[in-house]
Amino acid sequence: MPLARAALEAALRARQLDRTLTTSLTGTGPAVDPERGLSPFSIAALDARLGGGLPRGQLSELVGPRSSGRTSLLLRLLAAATARGELVALVDALDMLDVESAAAAGVDLARLLWIRGHVVPNPGFCRDMNQRAMEQAVRACALVLQAGNFGIVAFDAAEAPAEAIRRLPFTTWLRLQRMVEGTPTTCVLVGTAPVARSAGGLTLQCGLRNADGGLRVQDRGVRFGARLFEGLAIETRVVRARAQGGDDVRVPLQTTCA
Repeated sequence: MPLARAALEAALRARQLDRTLTTSLTGTGPAVDPERGLSPFSIAALDARLGGGLPRGQLSELVGPRSSGRTSLLLRLLAAATARGELVALVDALDMLDVESAAAAGVDLARLLWIRGHVVPNPGFCRDMNQRAMEQAVRACALVLQAGNFGIVAFDAAEAPAEAIRRLPFTTWLRLQRMVEGTPTTCVLVGTAPVARSAGGLTLQCGLRNADGGLRVQDRGVRFGARLFEGLAIETRVVRARAQGGDDVRVPLQTTCA
């Protein structure tokens, strides 16, 4: 295992696919629990609707606008995996992970491989810069999937310019799907809108709940007027893949402030 981790980190550095590798993964190896082939969030209401969690060996998605709860769910997913002793990887395309928030959510940072990208949210006329950065982030994700031994591999491009996402060939996601199929790894794409998933994967669409119980998915942010922030009333819509059948379901959740 130490040799495999060293080889992966060397490959990432040699191909200049990261700006900073922040951890060397001191764990002794993946304690991936293949039971039922699922990766639970350890959120009872959500896991119940998912039949236990996100499927392993599949490409799933967490999507929604800013302040929709997508990052909170991602951190809970990573925290649940590291609590089980699994290794997890996050390809952070825009280098936006808040480490303190991740630790507060329960993520064991010693079991997290954090690959930091450098996509520019407002590139001006230098759009090719973002195209190259996104391609590098995708290649980094592919290398991690090929290395194996990770319970969760997340690709977070939620704040990336929409044009940079659209310019990626659709075969990009097909390659990632093929790499994760048949493995004990759950691969998760995090974005503002669905772009791809495996036939057996799931799309979780996050948004704020309206007063009438509806789901708002177009919000670009939240303005806070009260002095005390007590959390957000959010809802997760579970969009099932064809292979699993069933109707779409919605799960109300509440974020908290420590």
